[in-house]
Amino acid sequence: MSVWDDIADDAAEAENLKLRAALIRAIRSRVDEIGWSQTAAAQNLGITQPRLSDVYRGKISKFSLDALVEIASKLGIHVRVEVEPDFAVPSGT
Repeated sequence: MSVWDDIADDAAEAENLKLRAALIRAIRSRVDEIGWSQTAAAQNLGITQPRLSDVYRGKISKFSLDALVEIASKLGIHVRVEVEPDFAVPSGT
């Protein structure tokens, strides 16, 4: 159980929030590792500085998963999806 499980309306939304939070952390970490200012990073990533500031402030609701994957890709961050079945969910038979 995580904070995302507590605030999400359902399991799918919680998973989406977890993924977006992980990508935001990875993006922020990579920009810091490169040593760019927010202005330089925004220019290099093709986004506005206020948009990058939203990443740094963890404004998850302002980003789709697709948008974060696109930003991460520009930083050389490769996203891998691992699918695990939840056997607690009825199969619908």
